[in-house]
Amino acid sequence: MNLAQVRKHALSLPEVTEQPHFDYGSFRVRGKIFVTVPPDESHIHVFVAEEAREAAFALHPEFVEKLTWGGKVVGLRVTLSSAPAAAVTRLVSQAWRYKAPKALARAMEG
Repeated sequence: MNLAQVRKHALSLPEVTEQPHFDYGSFRVRGKIFVTVPPDESHIHVFVAEEAREAAFALHPEFVEKLTWGGKVVGLRVTLSSAPAAAVTRLVSQAWRYKAPKALARAMEG
């Protein structure tokens, strides 16, 4: 998986914009960040619900790490070079659903 593929998928989701976030890039839905891209562009940070984080840690230890902020786990750090595209697109979609307004998420699923 590479950043161009992540970008294409993220921007295909409803109401997504790509904007800078300090030194990082970010993908947002109605202003809420669901993925950030560190400057090295070899990883992405994905912000999913706790249940999805725990499942990802268990299923994909070869390319998923805990992302912490102030000692608290807040998301996933995904190493793109070793991650299969299907797994990354699933995680990005889960993050979008987690951050999107509920009505928008329901409309996409319906």
